[in-house]
Amino acid sequence: MSDMEYTHQSVRDYIAAKKRGDRKATDRIVAEASARFNTRKTDGSEMAQLGHASMHVRFGEDL
Repeated sequence: MSDMEYTHQSVRDYIAAKKRGDRKATDRIVAEASARFNTRKTDGSEMAQLGHASMHVRFGEDL
């Protein structure tokens, strides 16, 4: 795993959902973050952190 600090609660929630194998929750979190980014309600750091987490956290890692 990487040493990146995840500062957004949505990213920490995404990681927890991904580790427990909850695809419905991960999809929802990404959709909500994407909507915030697309409407300029975020500076892009949330999406950057989600992208990093998606590459460094394995699905169902806690199983």
